[in-house]
Amino acid sequence: MDAERAGRAYLEHLTEADLRVLASSVGLDPGHAGDLRWRPATMVELFDRPELFDRVYGPDPAGLIGVSPFFAFLVAVEQAAREMTAARFVAERTAPRQRVPVFDAPRLREFLTDPIRRLFLAELLASFVRVASGRYWTRTARGWRAQRYSELDPIRLAQVAEQALPAYQPGLYRRLGDVALFLTGVFPDYAQLHAFGPFDAARLMRAAGLATADETGLVAAPPIQLLEHLGQRWYRRACELAPVTTAQLAVVAEVADRFRDARRVLNHIADRYFTRVGNPWFSPPGS
Repeated sequence: MDAERAGRAYLEHLTEADLRVLASSVGLDPGHAGDLRWRPATMVELFDRPELFDRVYGPDPAGLIGVSPFFAFLVAVEQAAREMTAARFVAERTAPRQRVPVFDAPRLREFLTDPIRRLFLAELLASFVRVASGRYWTRTARGWRAQRYSELDPIRLAQVAEQALPAYQPGLYRRLGDVALFLTGVFPDYAQLHAFGPFDAARLMRAAGLATADETGLVAAPPIQLLEHLGQRWYRRACELAPVTTAQLAVVAEVADRFRDARRVLNHIADRYFTRVGNPWFSPPGS
């Protein structure tokens, strides 16, 4: 059932060009690639083929041409799942540009056994290919003032979530959790270097419905640890505030409980795969 459900969700994101690349890469007739839309249960099996990874992330620089970002991300997540079956350890970011081996590969292997969780990670990455940003105007004691907004700025996004109508809060808190996971997973060096000051940390903790960083012992914690803590809480808050628990929110709740595992999988993918192709999808935050 999970395979068919995941396959249907894959197909919602895949373009016709994606299906042709998928078919040709696994030895099927690209001329009948559209027939794959009637075979959702086979999608999980097809994306588990290592030749897909070779096609997209191999030495040919044209591997990404003709495929959607979601296709490329799903291929990367599937490759990580295969690699974890034999891995003894993964590299853990302890400081910018510093890594130490952590022997928790079995946990990551188990996390990735569920195709719905693999789908979650691919969808998360795809959702940040285009980041909402711009300026908005606020009234101050000195008149109207322009404020910059970026979806990757958790401080501004937390302010919006706090002030939003109740109907919008579950989605905003879900997005805050996504931002925390994306920053710590794909750009951990940036997250480490751009620490939050005590005032901003307290504001973020308050927006997560938690005690202040001083009270939780996180006041001197590394930024990665603080964002992990906040990301878990934001995901849980999204689930608590939602009027109905959907299947998607059920996965969000699972990831909230295993936020560090999800973050380490994304670290592995960003370090080992995205660097092969120059990471054409994401600009460093703040650039």
